[in-house]
Amino acid sequence: MSAEKKSGDREPRRPGFEAELARLEKLVESLEEGEVPLDELVAKYEEGMRLLRSCQEGLKAAELRISELGRREESRD
Repeated sequence: MSAEKKSGDREPRRPGFEAELARLEKLVESLEEGEVPLDELVAKYEEGMRLLRSCQEGLKAAELRISELGRREESRD
């Protein structure tokens, strides 16, 4: 049996960095407006923290990839 996953076995795709950042910005705006019930505020805060961690991880991964590409180019010279 092949080690590759079948198309039906794929994990759902995570939204991209830009989509997550846009969602985080909307959450922050809604929290800054005030007048949010406490239970909704807590839920939005939790989602915002999850999105923040995800965005930070995405940035770190991109930074590592760029750094690696730079090292590869330097080693070619």
